[in-house]
Amino acid sequence: MSDKQSITVIAIDGPAASGKGTLARNLSAHLGLRHLDSGGLYRAVALSLLKTKTNLDDENAAAQAAENLDEETLTSPDLRLEHVGRAASLVAKYPGVRKALLDFQRRFAKTPPGAVIDGRDIGTIVCPDADFKIFLTASPEVRAERRALELEGRGEVVDRAKLIAEIIERDRQDQTREIAPLIPAQDAVLLDASNLDIEAALAAALDIIKSK
Repeated sequence: MSDKQSITVIAIDGPAASGKGTLARNLSAHLGLRHLDSGGLYRAVALSLLKTKTNLDDENAAAQAAENLDEETLTSPDLRLEHVGRAASLVAKYPGVRKALLDFQRRFAKTPPGAVIDGRDIGTIVCPDADFKIFLTASPEVRAERRALELEGRGEVVDRAKLIAEIIERDRQDQTREIAPLIPAQDAVLLDASNLDIEAALAAALDIIKSK
C-alpha cells in the first residue's frame, strides 16, 4: 500500500446489490481505514427530495439538496428503502448534484489514514489515483436474491421477478447515463462475487490488494 502521506485509498465500484458496501466495510475494518458509502450520499439527496415531495426531475432542487446535505441523514435507515435507491439513481445523473458531492468524497479520501470508498464511479471519477481499485459484480439473479433477503428481513413482502427487472433497469440507467456512467476503471481488478459469501469476497479482495 502507498505510504504517500500515510494515506491509502481503496475504490470499490459495482452495480446495485453487488455486495460492495459489505465488502468495503469489512475491508476498512480489517485494514484500519475509514469507510464511506458514496451511494449513501446520493440516497440522502433523494430522500431529502422525497420527504419534501419535490419532483425528482427538478435538477436545481436536487443540487440545492446536495449542497445543504445534513451528514446526520447518512445514518437514516430509510436510505436502504428500495424506492429511495431508485430515486438516487435518477438524481445522480445531475451535474449539480455530482459537483456538490464530489468535493466531500475527495476530502474524505484524503484524510489520514485513508479510506475504503464504495460506489459507482470512485475509481473512474472520484479517486482516479486510488491505490487499489476493485470492480465488484454478480449476476442480476444473485443480486436480486440478496436484496430480497434484506428486504424480507425488514418485514417487507418481495416480488422476486419484479425485483430482478428493477435491478436490470437500474443497471441500464447507471451504465448509460451521460455523466460518470457505471464502468470499470481501466486499471480496476474485476471480482465476480456471484458464488462468494461475505468471508470469501473479503479474502479475494485482500488477495488482490496483496498481489499489488
